[in-house]
Amino acid sequence: MRLITTLALVTTALAGAAGAEPLRDLALETFKPLPSTVPAVKDNPVTPAKIDLGKALFFDPRLSASGVFSCYSCHNLTTGGDDNMETSVGHGWQKGPRNAPTALNSVLNEAQFWDGRAEDLAAQAKGPIQAGVEMANTPAQVEATLASMPQYVDWFTAAFPGEENPVNFDNMAKAIEAFEATLITPAPFDAWLNGDDNALTAEAKAGLQLFMDKGCSSCHSGVNVGGHGYYPFGLIEKPGSEILPEGDKGRFAVTDTADDEYVFRAAPLRNIALTAPYFHSGKVWDLNVAVEIMAESQLGEELKPEETAQLVAFLESLTGTLPAVTLPVLPAETGTTPRPTSVVQ
Repeated sequence: MRLITTLALVTTALAGAAGAEPLRDLALETFKPLPSTVPAVKDNPVTPAKIDLGKALFFDPRLSASGVFSCYSCHNLTTGGDDNMETSVGHGWQKGPRNAPTALNSVLNEAQFWDGRAEDLAAQAKGPIQAGVEMANTPAQVEATLASMPQYVDWFTAAFPGEENPVNFDNMAKAIEAFEATLITPAPFDAWLNGDDNALTAEAKAGLQLFMDKGCSSCHSGVNVGGHGYYPFGLIEKPGSEILPEGDKGRFAVTDTADDEYVFRAAPLRNIALTAPYFHSGKVWDLNVAVEIMAESQLGEELKPEETAQLVAFLESLTGTLPAVTLPVLPAETGTTPRPTSVVQ
């Protein structure tokens, strides 16, 4: 009799625990926790040798024509994976056209850049290196630079075994992609999705409920809370030109389709509290204001102050822990290493 009573109590307790967070069951229909291991990358097996090489390349300013700018320049891992500037500064101190997205968790995005013009991180890595307003280099110059340093030749050979000429532009991009795949930042939201009832505050849970009820999760969903799908900025009410510059028509530049004017990839929201300023224009510095603009322009909603606070509390629960990254010691230049130039062509 005592055994039966004990089993009944345990069963009741387990049932109570399972039903303690009905919000979690609802959230799991829309979101997924981060993977516990480094995500697989299509057509690019991630290996320790490739990660180490990619880390060196990510930090190496010699991939730029001037020898000043690296991937890290615009994707600072100590400040949320971006540069916290309206738009980035590049070759010859030129300013780029759009706000730099975070590199953190970017491997989980459907495509890269605000307009999705790069299908993966390897394609994305090639873009800034060749862009005249960013690193202003050429594939041939990059290959000559890397091949001039014996340590890099050894690292490429280890990362891409069996290849006759492993030091090439494509492999450079694949190595950077492999390193960036490790930049996964588990957050309190993940702990909560995985069953930790105390990982979110009551205000953050209220914000999550609002996030789903008001329709924010229609665009910002999945494991990266966004990063997939393309949507008009100004679905209900188009923002002013100070936020949505008329000269930047978003995905239209990629597809040349009228329906894609002012259409952008849904921004991934992980670590959003660290990555001000906001939007592709980088014109909004306050997360509360950004949330209110999105509610008005995309949903036609005027938020109450307490609703804004709750939504921001939820977004702050997406701030994660960066894996430890030690600065690499880069290979020394040699007499055949191409010399830097700051001339703007």
